[in-house]
Amino acid sequence: MFERLGHLLVRRKKEGLALFLIGIILSGVFGSLIFSRLDAGGYSDPKSDSYKVYEYLRDDLEINDPSVVVVVDAGSRDVTSPDVVQEAKSLEAKIASEVGVTKTLSYWSSGGEATLISKDGRAAYILIYGEADAFSPESQELGAVFQDKYEGKYGSFTLYPGGVSVVGNAISEKIASDLKIAEIVSIPLTFILLAFVFGALAASAMPLIVGVAAIIGAFFILYLISLFTNVSVYALNLTTGMGLGLGIDYALLMVNRFREEIHHGKNVQDSIVTTMATAGKTVFYSGLTVLVTMVSLTFFPLPFLKSFGYAGVSVVALAVVGALFGLPPILALLGTRIDKGVIRKSSITPKEDGRWAQTARLVMKRPTAVVILSLVILGILTAPVQNIKFAQGDSRMLPASNPAAIATALQADRFAGQTNNPVEIIVFAGADKTLEVDQYVKEIANVSGIVAVQPPQVIGQDVRLVAFHSMLPRTPDAQKLIHDIRDLNSPAGTLVGGVAADYTDSQDGISKTLPWALGWIALSVFVLIFVFTGSIILPIKAVLLNVLSLAATMGVLTWVFIDGHLQWLVGSFTLTGTLDTSIVILIAVVVFGLSMDYELFLLSRIREEHLAGKSNIEAVATGLQRSARIITAAAVLLAVVFAAFITSGVTSIKSMGFGVALAVILDATIVRALLVPALMRLFGERNWWAPKWMQRFTITH
Repeated sequence: MFERLGHLLVRRKKEGLALFLIGIILSGVFGSLIFSRLDAGGYSDPKSDSYKVYEYLRDDLEINDPSVVVVVDAGSRDVTSPDVVQEAKSLEAKIASEVGVTKTLSYWSSGGEATLISKDGRAAYILIYGEADAFSPESQELGAVFQDKYEGKYGSFTLYPGGVSVVGNAISEKIASDLKIAEIVSIPLTFILLAFVFGALAASAMPLIVGVAAIIGAFFILYLISLFTNVSVYALNLTTGMGLGLGIDYALLMVNRFREEIHHGKNVQDSIVTTMATAGKTVFYSGLTVLVTMVSLTFFPLPFLKSFGYAGVSVVALAVVGALFGLPPILALLGTRIDKGVIRKSSITPKEDGRWAQTARLVMKRPTAVVILSLVILGILTAPVQNIKFAQGDSRMLPASNPAAIATALQADRFAGQTNNPVEIIVFAGADKTLEVDQYVKEIANVSGIVAVQPPQVIGQDVRLVAFHSMLPRTPDAQKLIHDIRDLNSPAGTLVGGVAADYTDSQDGISKTLPWALGWIALSVFVLIFVFTGSIILPIKAVLLNVLSLAATMGVLTWVFIDGHLQWLVGSFTLTGTLDTSIVILIAVVVFGLSMDYELFLLSRIREEHLAGKSNIEAVATGLQRSARIITAAAVLLAVVFAAFITSGVTSIKSMGFGVALAVILDATIVRALLVPALMRLFGERNWWAPKWMQRFTITH
């Protein structure tokens, strides 16, 4: 199949290149529309109890969360002072007249609602409600308006706009600006490194062509997906990082093999056909392995994680398409001019036997010692993982100096409870259960962390209870609070909602889905590597080695982002004592997929040499010599791409960049350069074993 495709692309190289370019242009035109359709939400489980409460409040009672929460600081004056009251009412009237505002509620307009005044009596809330859902792009636009017009000194007041719309807008703007900086840093640096690796300017441009095409195409697919469901703003970073990374990986493999065949004396057509039959096949199965890994993100109930799944699958598929359909016509047209613009002659013609082969032979002389030493190093890196704790992102992921983060911190410090994030409890058909409801209210009030419970509100046949808590809603403490409330003896038909319950249901939903996602990844990767290599030993080793590498990455992430080390390297951030659950899952899935990418790069070349008649030791040495250079270069380049995200001011993006960069470096060094050859030596010819009845399911090389 791949040989026939190679012949076709050589014969129709001009038409193929024209279609490739047209596809990029059209994708760019429509894909750019995605930027206005992204949202900063997606953390809710649509099938959870808390979401049912949210829908009931929104649809039946027409009660929405405030989009913007403005803290009005009166300085040294009491908020009940006549001059403060008059100025505050005037301010609220002006706010209510803003486009997009449907209603307002404040301490002054509510008649002195106790939950809307600060503990010292010198600041109070104005709650602002918009037409759209609080996490929607339209609501974020409202948040932007209030940050621009009502931030800082206003008359005799100091105003601090906060709330989900303001925080969401601040995060979206920060990510967008950070993404530009990351691209400004990573793309030129990547090109310089590519020129160094390839040794020629023409060859070094190929990975960027594939990577940029994959990114633009993925934006177009995400735009189409956004017409039917929400897509998270965070998906942009993954699309950019993986697009450039996989473009580099696959183009490195393809171009390196093409040049190798050209230097062996083959003509351009035969070189492309051989490249497609070898490197092209590896790219296809490698991409398929990464793709099925990314599919696991769509299993989770959170739209936030699903967005990453959509982005990952899109960009992987298009990186493979770019490498297999876009790159060969370009190579056919360039031919031997692929070596134009020589920078390093030694990179143009790699050695048949060099330091990588020597490293492999050295490792295979003492395989047991190398395995033990490698496991000790990975164990040391893994050790801090015992302190790992999980939460969800909130305003604290922004720099502490960001106005939205300052406003949220002010709310937590100066106000008695999470007034804007109460626990919403609905007792359906509870109007006739007065005694049960009253007893339930007393028990809720005694739960640790609850600071106040409002009197029950009878709405038709239902009863609404509102409880205020002291802790931030998306934290482990809030999760424990919700579990404690749900463990109470409640009236039949009771559902617990609110932001803290939403967070709890999301975390619980992730916990329930995680075993299925891990099972899918392990099984699908096992099957694909078995089909590709014809061995059942190699896929088992691959999965186990990836688990070890991933555990070490999680240990270092804990040491840095929970224990607070290395801020001189990664930049300052607010220590919360937790890692963002969704980002940890994303790092794990991306790293697992990319690790399998490198695994197939290495195993494909080792198997090719083994099938050519070489012994296990020589096949490993030659395979490592011919592929380790590519793997190491790809890992360094990918690390550069993701390390650029460390410059982000958003902690979750910073941790994602650091985690992926670290993981690929660990994988390319300790795992691929040391553990793989050592274990290949220890297992010997048993590496290639599989029951005879299973061998008919493998592909021929």
